[in-house]
Amino acid sequence: MTTRRFFAFLTLAVCAVALHAEILTPAKWTSEVEMTDDTHGVMTFTASIDDGWHLYSTNLPKGGPEPLSLNIEAADGVTLDGELTPSKAPHEQVDNVFHMKLGWWTEGVTLTQAFTVTKPDYVIEGFLKYMLCNDVTCQAPTKEHFSFKGKTQAAAPAQVSADVEDSIVMTELKPVAAPGSDQVWAPVDTEAAAQGDDAQGSAASSSHSFWYIFIGGFIGGLLALLTPCVWPMIPLTVSFFLKKNKSRASSIRDAMLYGGSIIVIYLLLGLLITALFGASSLNALSTNAIFNIIFFAMLVVFAISFFGAFDIKLPDSWANKMDSKAEATTGLLSIFFMAFTLTLVSFSCTGPIIGTLLVEAAGMGNFTGPAIGMGGFALALAIPFTLFAVFPSWLKEMPKSGGWLNSVKVVLGFIELALSLKFLSVADLAYGWGILDRETFVALWVVIFALLGVYLLGKLRFAHDPEMKGGIGVFRFFLALISLSFAVYLLPGLWGAPLKSVSAFVPPLYTQDFNLYGGGFNEYDDYDEGMRQAAAQGKPVLVDFSGYGCVNCRKMEAAVMDDSRVRKVIEDNYVMIKLMVDDKKELPEPIYVDENGKKVKLTTYGDRWSYLQRYKFGANSQPYYVVLNARGELASGPYFYDESIDGFIGFLNKGIEKAQ
Repeated sequence: MTTRRFFAFLTLAVCAVALHAEILTPAKWTSEVEMTDDTHGVMTFTASIDDGWHLYSTNLPKGGPEPLSLNIEAADGVTLDGELTPSKAPHEQVDNVFHMKLGWWTEGVTLTQAFTVTKPDYVIEGFLKYMLCNDVTCQAPTKEHFSFKGKTQAAAPAQVSADVEDSIVMTELKPVAAPGSDQVWAPVDTEAAAQGDDAQGSAASSSHSFWYIFIGGFIGGLLALLTPCVWPMIPLTVSFFLKKNKSRASSIRDAMLYGGSIIVIYLLLGLLITALFGASSLNALSTNAIFNIIFFAMLVVFAISFFGAFDIKLPDSWANKMDSKAEATTGLLSIFFMAFTLTLVSFSCTGPIIGTLLVEAAGMGNFTGPAIGMGGFALALAIPFTLFAVFPSWLKEMPKSGGWLNSVKVVLGFIELALSLKFLSVADLAYGWGILDRETFVALWVVIFALLGVYLLGKLRFAHDPEMKGGIGVFRFFLALISLSFAVYLLPGLWGAPLKSVSAFVPPLYTQDFNLYGGGFNEYDDYDEGMRQAAAQGKPVLVDFSGYGCVNCRKMEAAVMDDSRVRKVIEDNYVMIKLMVDDKKELPEPIYVDENGKKVKLTTYGDRWSYLQRYKFGANSQPYYVVLNARGELASGPYFYDESIDGFIGFLNKGIEKAQ
């Protein structure tokens, strides 16, 4: 595959990202009722679940997400037999968001509920309440309403056991109540804003994820080039092509085919791994606590290997076999086998880099991520082989192999050791061990990067390091300066400083035992109360739709909302309302509303705020920010997940201007 075709593939992959759909429907339901005899029947509910999403099961511990439940609002001439029964057992694992062992279904599930008819005419009305999440966001608890009516030959009334009575919710239908003040609850037109400059995040953040994975893979490939496994291969391989062919043009052609073969091999590897495990399975692995422990241990072992304790490599027979295949064949096939030999020989250096890359790419939850990441890695790896074949005189200018390559491996060892703590942190948070709280994590990083700086200055040597004569070079000095400066930057984190540049790596602030960093917005958790305060103070309103289980909401809080400039704009100019769409606190009394031709029952504050987001803004994803004036009219937004501080401040400033 040529470079031009690769970029065409990458462009198509990015363009294939679906445009942002504000109302998420990751689960599609069908329901039906079937009579098994004159007096007995079965209600069947089938869910089809989108890739990357999971539906939480019926039996969950308290303090976690909303479990799936069957709620009966009207049952005339019917008694339920037994409990809601799934077609398959839920998958169970420790969830690193809720920090507890949870069960869920992916792809789809069918649930059945048996019943007995006690009258000739029967009516069953109610809803399934459920919650879904993926690795990026959680959908607010949602209701799927159903209504069944029928005629049959009734038998004597059946007795319902006490445990079944306790497992369902029986309520009477009440008149539809207004959810709040008509003026501030009135729907607004966000569609036009979503097509303009106000809407940020959404599809853009998805394409940013692809570029992030590609650039990360490309940087990983550049690092792999500087390892002792790959660097010496450049002049050897290019010289082979130049000697093998009589004309320079054919040498250049073969070298370009060689570089293209490297790209194809790594692309196929990325696609093969995804095909074997599945995109959703890779995503589940990337957030699985046990997998993260294994990967932590693997990175530590690789780091120790990079420090020179031992070598990790694939069996020599594999490389020898590929090398013999290359010699025995001719043409394109010979070049392909040579590229495969390079892949095997360089595994001990490229393996840790590729492994880290695949874990990050797997978190995207689709087939494209690993392929794009491996494509970026392979492109960086293939470029020098092609360039040196086109310009062979450059080979004379290449730094010779020597002790500096060993230093590169040691530096990579320090980096692998630092990255390994991120994976241990995921497991620690999931199981609640408390062994890697934020200050412990930061302290370890301070020590690791301080030692890396000392090593680069030549003050720390490993047994296999050659003696440094004549001092260190300028480039090495600046690398040491960067590492030591980064260690100093991390120090305030021991006392609770936000460390925004590494907030995606370090554990959350709530795990910090000693925190001198204070603050917090004066937020209203009730929409109507917040709107009344805004009217009284004559200020615009910033509404933040969030959730306790929303991962990206926490990222936005750490990276954007805690920024001093953002805080000042909000505190000086806004009334802030933060609404948790998964809040399980019960309303004083249920509220019934009409939605899509159905009567929907709101029983919790989370139900109320989720309905507000759907009804007023036509959206149900979080985080979701809008600016309103005191009358409830849209002034700026919507603003989605986007960690651009300047972008968020622009969104806030536009709200101040438009709300006047």
